[in-house]
Amino acid sequence: MTSIFDITACSVCMGSGKEHIGSVAAGYAMLVMLVIILPMLCSIIFFVMRMARRETANLDPALSD
Repeated sequence: MTSIFDITACSVCMGSGKEHIGSVAAGYAMLVMLVIILPMLCSIIFFVMRMARRETANLDPALSD
């Protein structure tokens, strides 16, 4: 009898070994994408917050609503 985890698991979670070479490659591909995406996302958020802080610090009171 198969469990619900065996039915819903993706190929990455199913196992490793000679018959599961594709799942190992897919796991490494996901890891590489996370390593690329997370630092870029953090840097974008950092610079947007930095620009917002600088704007509020140097805002002329005559120009505010």
